[in-house]
Amino acid sequence: MGRFAEALRSLNNLKLLAAIGRSGGELSNVADLVDNFLGSPQMADCVRRFRDVPGGSALMDERYPPLQPDIERLLTLPEGSLGKRYASLIKQLGYDPEFFRPRSIETEEQWLTQRIATTHDIHHVVSGFGTEPEGESGVLAITAGQIGFPAYVLLTGASQLANFRFRLEQFEQVSRATAHGFGMARQAHCLAAVRWEDGWDKPIDQWREELGIRDPADTESYGLNQQLQPR
Repeated sequence: MGRFAEALRSLNNLKLLAAIGRSGGELSNVADLVDNFLGSPQMADCVRRFRDVPGGSALMDERYPPLQPDIERLLTLPEGSLGKRYASLIKQLGYDPEFFRPRSIETEEQWLTQRIATTHDIHHVVSGFGTEPEGESGVLAITAGQIGFPAYVLLTGASQLANFRFRLEQFEQVSRATAHGFGMARQAHCLAAVRWEDGWDKPIDQWREELGIRDPADTESYGLNQQLQPR
């Protein structure tokens, strides 16, 4: 029964990857892929790895709440602060700060899944990766590399393969961004285990120094600065 269930899960993963490709990364399809790994051996191993990083077990055991940002308040924080930059990104790109799918956080897997979903755009800000496909590959690679979050592992590999096979003109940028993200994953503190809400007013440069992010992606062609500058 276990093998049959995992075979069905794998088949569903392929269907969901195809749906994500057809939709251009529709968030509901990505959320379906994320949720399809709940209860899988891969997600269980991700929880184990998260508990092994500094601060991970404490965060999980207290069920530190998923992010619920007050965007208008964050916009009043000083320039250069994490909160100001994050809120400005949400406003500038017209994002819904509550884009994530509501989930129970009763189990460890559910909590970790929701924590990663709600803090995803903070990872963009602190790492400097843009939100377009190339930058997205880079920021997903960080969490994939640090704790093996299953959906991000699969998306990172699938993006490389799809671009190599069907969009060769984008492959170089995607592969560069992915490699950059994996390099950052190896050097930096685990971003999924950070209590961002305790330091909204802290400058991004200070966050990066404390986290060991020595090579942010801001000025790269797939970085946030390049994406957000006037064109």
